[in-house]
Amino acid sequence: MPSENRHAPTRPACLVPRHVLPATLPLAAALAVLVIARPAQAVPSYAEQTGQPCQACHVGGFGPQLTPFGREFKLGGYTLRTKPFNVPLAAMAIASYTHTNKDQVPAPDHIKANDNIAFDQGSVFLAGGVGQHFGGFVQVTYDGVGRAWAWDNVDLRAVTQGKVFGKDAVFGLTFNNSPTTQDVWNTTPAWGFPYTDTAVSSTPGAAALIDGGLAQNTLGVAAYSWIDHKLYLEGGAYTSPKAGTLRWLGADPADPGDIHGLAPYGRVAYQTDIGGGTLEVGAFALKAAINPGRDRSTGRTDHYTDAGLDLSWLKPDANGDTFTADLRYVHENADLRATCLLALAPANCAGVTLNEWRGTLGYNWRGKVGTTVSLFASGGRPNGFLYGGSGRPNSNGVMAQVDYTPWGAGNSPLGPRAALRMGAQFTAYGRFDGARRNYDGAGANAADNNALRLFTWIAF
Repeated sequence: MPSENRHAPTRPACLVPRHVLPATLPLAAALAVLVIARPAQAVPSYAEQTGQPCQACHVGGFGPQLTPFGREFKLGGYTLRTKPFNVPLAAMAIASYTHTNKDQVPAPDHIKANDNIAFDQGSVFLAGGVGQHFGGFVQVTYDGVGRAWAWDNVDLRAVTQGKVFGKDAVFGLTFNNSPTTQDVWNTTPAWGFPYTDTAVSSTPGAAALIDGGLAQNTLGVAAYSWIDHKLYLEGGAYTSPKAGTLRWLGADPADPGDIHGLAPYGRVAYQTDIGGGTLEVGAFALKAAINPGRDRSTGRTDHYTDAGLDLSWLKPDANGDTFTADLRYVHENADLRATCLLALAPANCAGVTLNEWRGTLGYNWRGKVGTTVSLFASGGRPNGFLYGGSGRPNSNGVMAQVDYTPWGAGNSPLGPRAALRMGAQFTAYGRFDGARRNYDGAGANAADNNALRLFTWIAF
């Protein structure tokens, strides 16, 4: 399973000056009003909007893993349409059963120590295109395990067409609430595998800030260009909304804290056809200074520098089968001096170095049956203050998934909007929070967290 950030968990699902960023808030609000007031479309209704079945945009006929056509649709601002009007709302729900190798002691809030049947989440979407230049989506989610509503992924766009050295290009602005939510390749943290998981079973505690640490507690604006359907360039920055605003939106304003100034984010990717498939290679980076817990009493901030490399390859065949391969590496350097001062911890606790790897191979048969194997690992400098137990952030393991999507071709007996995926996930850990055995000092072993999860995911 994906590493849970030491500040906030990830949530999976289908460069501006400082004075400019607040000025974009009214624009975002106006865009949301337009989506409501004019003909627009939503996540399952994107299929209605484009006149294409779910398989056209999503590998296996179910999101969020995108095909090359789906990438173009998102980069084009969600504006492609063949229908003048359709209902701009959609919804999804995920339920699961999870069994862990050993009982979780103590059990997390609201669940049993083992064998949990859970309503993981339910989401409502408002999404689609407005004219030829505006589009996006807003997601609101009920966390069935945490028993709370909150805003979720947001990606609003303004786009136009042009030329660069005679080549076709898309120029756009994206307004979003989590670094990498705007990305179209399923390698970066926001949309990487696993595409559904749960808060029921334990996951490792160490993760880079970009791996979900700023999700749903920031706002950012970025400019991007997509040149000749090959070269992607993006630059932007993130800031933190006021604490009261985040509480109203259902987020924790103190986790991890608020950004001091602006946090710049950049992305470059190159995509081309090779070996009968579509290859992408890219890089991304985030730099942030954060007041931990929004506490400014030390006069210091925590500093993070995250840099990542990614690669993906997607190959369809004439039978409708699809092979995918994704790889991501993230390196983080951090100086947590403010956190150490607040905790009256020794000065040598401040230095953090962390490396994360995830490699995923997938095969989808006839757009219905999918199999995926994903290897993951993290490691870095020992730090007894941050990590406790063994004092090391090292974790690794493998996740395997088999899933069935019966109506990806748009042939549901409940109508073209209805989509369903059923699946089984198994996660096995070789090392957990720094050790194979007794990683917490209380006798817990890495394999105790091995988990089998059966899930049902519906959208309509």
